[in-house]
Parts: sequence; structure tokens; C-alpha cells
Amino acid sequence: MAGADLLITGARIVDPEAGTVEDGHVLIEDGRISEITSEIGPRLTERVAPENRVEAGGKMLAPGIVDIGVKVCEPGERHKESYKTAGAAAAAGGVTTLVTRPDTDPVIDTPEALEFIRRRGQEAAPVRVLPMAALTKGRAGTEMTELGFLLDAGAVAFTDCDRVIADTRVLTRALTYAQGLGALVIGHPQEPGLSRGAAATSGKFASLRGLPAVSPMAERMGLDRDIALVEMTGVRYHADQITTIRALPALERAKRNGFDVTAGTSIHHLTLNELDLADYRTFFKVKPPLRSEEDRQAVIEAVRSGLIDTISSMHTPQDEESKRLPFEEAASGAVGLETMLPVLLRLYHSGELELPALFRALSLNPARRLGLEAGRMAKGAPADLMLFDPDKPFILDRFKLLSKSKNTPFDNARLQGRVLMTLVGGRVVYRAG
Repeated sequence: MAGADLLITGARIVDPEAGTVEDGHVLIEDGRISEITSEIGPRLTERVAPENRVEAGGKMLAPGIVDIGVKVCEPGERHKESYKTAGAAAAAGGVTTLVTRPDTDPVIDTPEALEFIRRRGQEAAPVRVLPMAALTKGRAGTEMTELGFLLDAGAVAFTDCDRVIADTRVLTRALTYAQGLGALVIGHPQEPGLSRGAAATSGKFASLRGLPAVSPMAERMGLDRDIALVEMTGVRYHADQITTIRALPALERAKRNGFDVTAGTSIHHLTLNELDLADYRTFFKVKPPLRSEEDRQAVIEAVRSGLIDTISSMHTPQDEESKRLPFEEAASGAVGLETMLPVLLRLYHSGELELPALFRALSLNPARRLGLEAGRMAKGAPADLMLFDPDKPFILDRFKLLSKSKNTPFDNARLQGRVLMTLVGGRVVYRAG
């Protein structure tokens, strides 16, 4: 995937490893960062043709986003999203690696299906595509998949997504087998009985709106069970979305006890709360449901402190028909590949998260958890990068999104921050305008 040599000058370089934002210049050779320097001269400029030089003009240069948990609706529902459209949306959003979910139709639970996904991703998407596979066959929670064969076929992790395995014996057997293979398992921490059919978080607001609701304790209970099984089996475990203040002490204890546990959260739970459901707008229906403002603030603090490791878009395309229904009947989920950066920059502009901390959770930590080289601004690292203007204002028009589905809660929102250029392996895959 290596492109022509490239020199980016006059950038503000965001380094999530060092925790710094500094002026500098970046030389890219053979698809990798070959030099980062604060001074530029003939020694650098003579190595790159004028047409391969990019003047950043003081804009931000950061590692590309590694997005864990993206749903691409191939096979089965290409009318919602294809690898071509998801790849284009990712590139426009500064996402250089898509880590895709197996909750397709049919489910990605065999080596043959996984190989199809890998091939489609390589053919159709301009960014890197890494597929996850189901933990149980058909995501039915009764029989584990052929984990070893799926690993050999290229699965980077195993998950049943939002279908929680209710049979603890089945889950224990799958986690034990995954531990023996060194595989990463991604869980969805919810107590399935309590959370079934919920459209909102329980409390005064959900009661006033007459919405079926779930207690935040369902997340705590699900996480407690999963952590107990991690302690029993020693498996590598990642919680896909931690969204409530009640779950954070359990996560902190698991890390303090030395368990191989990490956790993520979503852009929607960092930037929205339950009050956004006021007009029964189904574009705000996500899973888990939006939480209280107290929960949102606690999750932001957990990202800032590093207790929550990763941030994902949880990109879930839904067509208009599945959203134009009464709130409790409408499908859950929102697209997020293109909205991810400008929405999260709200937290930067408000002073709640600094850019190095933001990109630690967007790029560095997801790459580390998956054992990837990406996510770093360092000599020798892959040149998977984004150049962006954090201050450029715009009003989001969902019909201009490159995703096939347009189900975003941020339609007509006033946002700041635009991706100007995205590089994958040193090759320009997106350029604004």
C-alpha cells in the first residue's frame, strides 16, 4: 500500500505517545515515516519532488484513527453500506483502519465468510480493513466457532457484538479456548434479561416519555460477570462500550488486579445524553441507550485518565425505513465514520480533552490492543496519517455524507473540525475539495 515519497511541512504534530503537540515536518518514504524534524532544509527538500510536498500551513497532523467495531453491511445488506462506501466515508473522516464487526447477514462465523470479507475490503476500500469474527456460531450463544481456523484466516478479534451470551458455561468454554490461542475477545457488557427491549435509560426522563428502559446497573452486572470469567480463564478481554458511572469502579479494580482487560466507549456516549431523546428522534436511538449527563461526564473523565482506553464510532448504518418507526420499534444505531472527528473535537474546544489524549484513545490504544504498528507518530511507523483543521466551522448535512445510510444524530449540528487529507501507507486516499 506504499505510495510515492512525500514531505509534509509546517504541521502541528500531535503525538499521542509523547503527549505533545509541536511544530514540525514529516518525511514519508516507502509508506513509512522516515523522519520527523523541527527544522527543514535542502537535506529534506532535495529528496522529494516539488509535486510531492504538502504545506500544512500550521494545521494538525495526527495518526489516522483505528476504529474498532464498524459495521459494514456486506454480505446481505449492501443497500445500507458497502465496503466501497464505508471505505470512502472512513477516508473522509480520517479513519485509516476499519475493524469490522461480524453481525452481518449471514454472520461472519466461518473461515470462508471471513476470507470473503478480507478480499472485499482489500478490493473496494481505500483504507485498511481488519475483520473480526463471531465468538459463537450464528451469534446464537450456544456453540463456539472454530476460533483457530478463523484466526488463521485473519480474524483480529472475536465478538458476538450486542448479542450477549447468556449461557455462562458456553461463554466460559469459548473464553478458555480463546485464551489458549492468545485471541482477543470483545464483549458487550450488559445483563441480557434486563436490557432486552430497552430504548432508554431508566429514570424520570424515560418514565415521563413512556419509553421502555434499562437500569445502568445492567451494564455493571454484565461487566462484573465478564471480569469474573476473565479472572477464571486469563483471556484477553476488551469491553466494547462502557457508558455508565456505575461500571467504572469494576473496570478500575480489574485493571488494578492485573487482568488483561481494556475498555472502549463511543462518540455518541461522549457527546450526547438522554435528554437528546426529547422529541422521540430515532436517529438518537443507539445501543446501549444514551445515558445521563452525570454518566457522560464520568466517561469523559475516564477517557482523560486512561481508565477507558479507546473511542470508537460504533458505525451502524440503518436505512430510512428502519428508523421511520415509533421510537421503541425503530432500529438502534447511527453512522459515525465521517462525524467522529468533528464531534469529538467538541470536547477539545470545550477544554475537556486535549488532542494527545484524544488520539491516544482514537489511534494509539486501539492499535496497541490489536497488535498493530499503526497509531504512532514515530520514525519507522506506517504513514497512516490525517491532516486536519480543528477550527474549521460547518453545519453538518447528512445527505452529503459518503455513507449509503444517513442515520446520524448530528444532522444540522454546528461543528468545528475538518479532515483535509488522509494517508494510508503514505498514499493519499482522501483530499478535501
